[in-house]
This record gives sequence, C-alpha cells and structure tokens, in this order.
Amino acid sequence: MIDILATLSASAAAGIRIGIPLLIIGFLHGGYLWSKVPILSHISSPVLLAFFSIWSVVELVASKKRLGQRVLQIFELLLSPIVGAIMGLTVASTTIGPNWLIAVIGGLLALVFQLVQVGWFYRLRGLPLWAVFLQDFLCVVLVLFAFKAPWPGGLITLILLWFAIRSAKEWYDWYWQYRRRQSKAKS
Repeated sequence: MIDILATLSASAAAGIRIGIPLLIIGFLHGGYLWSKVPILSHISSPVLLAFFSIWSVVELVASKKRLGQRVLQIFELLLSPIVGAIMGLTVASTTIGPNWLIAVIGGLLALVFQLVQVGWFYRLRGLPLWAVFLQDFLCVVLVLFAFKAPWPGGLITLILLWFAIRSAKEWYDWYWQYRRRQSKAKS
C-alpha cells in the first residue's frame, strides 16, 4: 500500500511540473544521481543535471506570466505522461505489480493533472500568481513525500484527484449551461 501511495505522489508531481521533480529525484539519489531511474540511467548525469536545472528554472520563471504558462502547457501536456510513468517506476518497488501497469497508471495520473491545469488556465484566462506558487510548492512536497513520507503524499494526491474530478463536473455543467443560453439566444 505504501508503494502505491508513493507512486501516486511522484506521478502527481509530474502532473504539476516536469523538470523540478526529475531534478529533485536526481538529488535524492545522492551521488548516483539518475543511475536508478528508468530510461534516464542511460544518459550521462552531467547532461541530465544541466538539462533539468535549466528546464526547472524555465518552469519557475515562465510559469509566472500568462504567455509563459501557455507555452509551458504545450510541452508539459505532451511530456507529462512520460515523466509520470518514469516517476512512478522510480519510486515503486517491483512487488506492487508489473512495471507496465505502474507506468500506465503513473502516466495517466500525470496527464489528468496536467489536463486539469490546462482547463483551469482557459477557464480563468490564465492562472493567478498564488495558484502558480501553490503548484510549485505542491510539486516539491509531493516528490519529497514520495520518498520520505508516502502516506501524506498519497493522501494529498487523492485529494487533488478528487479536485480534478470535481473540476471536470463543474466544467461539464458550465458547458451545458452555456450551450442552453446560446440556443435560447438564437431562438
């Protein structure tokens, strides 16, 4: 059960940001950096360190402006399932299930969280600054909890998943109310 919560927590972090969780995972592995991370273990550590450091700074800076949020969302929407799968596989032990299932669940969870962010971005016409800082904080906390305290990390992830489901229902209701108003205006 603890491995499942750790997997969910790490994958949720990848659904919020991409570079920051991968950079933190490298530092949490100590001197080995990404040597135990699937797929990334085949790439040189200095190259990964430079790339993830630069990408993390870009995420932190660009996410504070509306145009930067929009550009980041394109990359993060495309890459979040892959990073979510990598993050899930990194923290999971092989005892909780087959690797392909862990990768699929981690990737889908990251994609769902990324889709919710995109939905709120378009609904609010840009995320407010307090929400962006909350995203950064949650991303770091979820990665740390995935390794150090899976119970709180998993609980936070499940609360965020509930919020995502609730948001989808709100958008669905909003969409149909909008359609009804349009059809009344036409007649």
